[in-house]
Amino acid sequence: MHRNKIIHRDIKASNLLLNNQGMLKVGDFGLSRFWNEVNAKAGRYTNKVVTLWYRPPELLMGSTSYDFSVDIWSIGCIFGELLLGKPILQGKTEIEQVRSIIGLVAANLPDSFV
Repeated sequence: MHRNKIIHRDIKASNLLLNNQGMLKVGDFGLSRFWNEVNAKAGRYTNKVVTLWYRPPELLMGSTSYDFSVDIWSIGCIFGELLLGKPILQGKTEIEQVRSIIGLVAANLPDSFV
């Protein structure tokens, strides 16, 4: 997908499909877009993408200039969900989601940073 310059923009557990041979497929490309540097630098992408619990900080903060890293953040959230058995960031609003991210990061900083 990324090799073909496509940003999915809504990777979440319910959009991952596993077939009977154990092959993982990504579904629901309704929010996906072809990525190009000109559009990214010009801020031509909307930040109203990615399901809230899987949305990266830059989109929560309003950025309209981004790349494939928004999908990588979502994948990281899914790994956390697989480890804990539940979504790791469950904000009900964008500001709650930002607070959840800050809380998670702050809880894992060494004492010398706090």
